[in-house]
Amino acid sequence: MVVIENAHEDIIHDSVLDYYGKRLASCSSDKTVKIFALDGESFKLLDTLRGHEAPVWRVSWAHSKFGEILASCSFDGKIIIWEEVRGKWTMIDSLSVHSGSVNSIEWSPHEFGAIILATSSDGTVSVTELKDRKLGKPIIINAHTLGVTSASWSPFVAVEEDGTTKHQQRIVTGGIDKLVKIWKYDDENKKYILEHTLEEHTGPIKDVSWSPTLLRKSYIASTSEDKNCIVWTKSDTEDTWEKNVIENKSFDHGISRVNWSLSGNILAVSTDDYQVTLLKENNKGNWEIAGNLEK
Repeated sequence: MVVIENAHEDIIHDSVLDYYGKRLASCSSDKTVKIFALDGESFKLLDTLRGHEAPVWRVSWAHSKFGEILASCSFDGKIIIWEEVRGKWTMIDSLSVHSGSVNSIEWSPHEFGAIILATSSDGTVSVTELKDRKLGKPIIINAHTLGVTSASWSPFVAVEEDGTTKHQQRIVTGGIDKLVKIWKYDDENKKYILEHTLEEHTGPIKDVSWSPTLLRKSYIASTSEDKNCIVWTKSDTEDTWEKNVIENKSFDHGISRVNWSLSGNILAVSTDDYQVTLLKENNKGNWEIAGNLEK
């Protein structure tokens, strides 16, 4: 285990390992992003990235096939793309299309390309492709009128249609309006259309996460200020999403994040008292505790 003390000068909001687990990117209210090299139980600060003018909420590594690429988002309304070349990190592009705080960012599955999904307090979601080290024209979705808190990509799906193979893009978004929405990309009109609206939460959505692998069903996890964690499921033969509200006493302190394992069968629920509950579905479709982690 590696413990990095005094990594930032203010609150740390996010920290993410790269594809190989060798480097850690972190971001903070001190307006910086920091890159650390990890080696066993030791670490080394490689670089401090400055470019944001307000607290930095999230960081996200692109797939390694695209190079050493990192994205960050901030309360200043900007998305910044960073690249490492010969040991030096530089800002290669930025995007300022949102009129409010950019609350989350996530790169698409690499099969779709290097596409960044971002959410904002202005009620919109932006989807922007990085090509030749430059960001293209974003697709803007008017997603949630009161603000968007989180979003997640569906896994890569190849669909047979009219004798040709097409790659279907979907995203899920969560908003202050208490709604979880699923959007499908319309390739002909180059826009995302609303496919499903999931209503069950009684408070603003705090996080959504789509299981990254294709199992016998599609899985989406959501959490809200109502302190509930819901797993939504849909089989390929159905057009409706079934809800499963997961009850656990540890959730009474409030839930901050939900994340799926790479295998897609274990859900990590992070609570506001710095605990992580691991959940796994049993043969009867019920979710059981598979483990607990404490700070």
